[in-house]
Amino acid sequence: MMKPFIFLLLILFSCCKTEAQDFNLPKSKVLEVKNFIKGKNYNKNIAVFINFKVHSGKYRYFVYDLKNDKILQKAVVAHGEGSVVKRSDALQFSNTDGSHQSSLGKYEIRESYSGKFGKSYRLKGLEPTNNQAMNRAIVLHSFPCVPDQESAHLTCLSFGCPMLSKKAFDETAKFIDASEQSIILYAFY
Repeated sequence: MMKPFIFLLLILFSCCKTEAQDFNLPKSKVLEVKNFIKGKNYNKNIAVFINFKVHSGKYRYFVYDLKNDKILQKAVVAHGEGSVVKRSDALQFSNTDGSHQSSLGKYEIRESYSGKFGKSYRLKGLEPTNNQAMNRAIVLHSFPCVPDQESAHLTCLSFGCPMLSKKAFDETAKFIDASEQSIILYAFY
C-alpha cells in the first residue's frame, strides 16, 4: 500500500515542478516561435525567450529546447533604463534611438564581435517594434552588475540591451556558437 502512495506523490511532485518551471515562459510564446521559424533558415531546435513581464531580479531569460519542450537555461536579464516607468511596476518599450528602452519582438541573433563589453552578439530586429536594433547597437552581452542568481532586488539597467551575468552569457554563448543557423530571440511583455 505504501509503494503506490509514494509513486503517486512522486508523479504529483514532478507535474507541479514542470508547471512551475514553465510558468514564466507561456506555451503560446513557444508555439509562436515554432510557427515563425517554419520554412525559414533559422535554428529549429533552440530559441531564446525574454519575458519582460517578470520582475527583473527573477529568472526571465530562457534558452529553450524547441524539440523536447524544455528549458535548457534560465537567467536574470537586464532591460533598458528608459523602459522604467516612475512609481510603477510597468515597463515601456521603444524602437527609437536614444530612448534607452528595450524593444519587444523577435530578433535574429547574429555574429559575435569583441567590443567594450567583451564578446557580444549583434541582434537584428525582425519586426516593426525592433527593426532599428542594428542602428541602435542593441546587442546581447554580459555586464558585471547582473547577478547569477535570482533575488528580490531589481537588477541593474542597460541602455536598451539585454544584459546577462558573465556566467549566464558564457552558457548561452555555447548554444549560439554551436549552432550552424541563426537562433531566434523573442522578447515579449
